[in-house]
Amino acid sequence: MAEGLSTTLVSGWLNTLRSGGASYTNTATWIQLHTANPGAAGTTATSAGSTTRLQATFSASSSGSALALSGSVGPWTNGGTSETLTDISVWTASSGGTFLFSVALSASKAWSSGDTFTLNTLGVSLTPQAS
Repeated sequence: MAEGLSTTLVSGWLNTLRSGGASYTNTATWIQLHTANPGAAGTTATSAGSTTRLQATFSASSSGSALALSGSVGPWTNGGTSETLTDISVWTASSGGTFLFSVALSASKAWSSGDTFTLNTLGVSLTPQAS
């Protein structure tokens, strides 16, 4: 699977349309670091340097088609391994929870013991088909 939306998230959105006004909601989002594509379940290649998910807050969409972080997320601190960060996954909980989507970093980041990593930007956009 390429990075992208999880089937659970897409199904929730689609079911919102069919259920007579019920809405798909999520109370919080959490970000996990990866050293390769997280895969369809979001669990492949999790960072050994930091297995902690950190909470992210998104600003409300004003255009109906995009979300962006309302502030930075992090820092994560590498707890003792050398690796290269390439992707993130987004979840509904700090552990367990539902995988929502994954994104490849715009540039890979070599990460060694004691280094920190902060995610400063993350945008999600959808293109409406009707106007």
